[in-house]
Amino acid sequence: MAGTLIYAEVQKGEIKKGAFEITSKAKEFGGEVAACIIGKGAEALAPQLAKYGADKIYVVDGPEFENYVPEAFVQAFVQVANTVQPTVILTSASAQGKDFTPAVAARLNVGAVSDCVELKKEGDKVIAKRPMYAGKAYALVEAVGTPQVISVRPNALGFKEIAGAGAVEKVAVNLDASKIKVQVKAVEVAATTEPDQTEAEIIVSGGRGMKGPENFKMLEDLAKLFGPTATTGASRAAVDAGWRAHSYQVGQTGKTVSPNLYIACGISGAIQHLAGMGTSKVIVAINKDPEAPIFTKADYGVVDDLFNVVPALIEEIKKIKG
Repeated sequence: MAGTLIYAEVQKGEIKKGAFEITSKAKEFGGEVAACIIGKGAEALAPQLAKYGADKIYVVDGPEFENYVPEAFVQAFVQVANTVQPTVILTSASAQGKDFTPAVAARLNVGAVSDCVELKKEGDKVIAKRPMYAGKAYALVEAVGTPQVISVRPNALGFKEIAGAGAVEKVAVNLDASKIKVQVKAVEVAATTEPDQTEAEIIVSGGRGMKGPENFKMLEDLAKLFGPTATTGASRAAVDAGWRAHSYQVGQTGKTVSPNLYIACGISGAIQHLAGMGTSKVIVAINKDPEAPIFTKADYGVVDDLFNVVPALIEEIKKIKG
């Protein structure tokens, strides 16, 4: 048995940041860290993983892997896993990861622990901390069986550069075409220069208190002042009203996020919303209702009309930035 095997997700021709997080964490655990990267042109991306601790990088590259097709990717990864024989498999709990991870675990006939926010090593086992009951409590979970299959919430761990050996090996996999029932013709990705909410370091979100779609421009302006790692989000109420596209929705029925800073503007804080952003490192709430539930989660709260606070905040940041 080897150490840890990472699944390095690729999207729009780049390795997702979550892959660097889990690779870096695996390096902290000790033992050999192997990574598997699948995709058309993936070989060119492989060396990046060495910077974050990958000792061996298995590359599955080919035109048939241009788009994510669950059965094809799972078959390929499981073949690599059977070669590596890891004790732990780590993946990201991204949109793709939530589809991919349980399928891999089922194929390996083991359980999967999903959407974890902390990992620690105890002997040969990894103990994972994961939210439950819509984020109202946490459970410490140990996956029974080998390998342990664990997915980690993006942005939950952070990462640092810890060089690994970085040996690259291209793998030829044999796909059972009879089991591949779906063909992906194209993937439509929202046209935006903002980072994905699940990977953003700062999120400025708006809710029902924004009063209309035109006022989200104010939140976009604030996010831009924080730099390229910041983006905007929205509550379900704002999305249901048609003010923002569903891709911006943060919450139980939207995206689960863990930024370093989450600014909630005019969001009351229904439990479904809190479940999606409760693991943010710092939460700032701006709401004129002092009884709004969002204040129970917030590290800093401003009880005032957001239309007074946000423009003033924008002006102050502009002054500081000169």
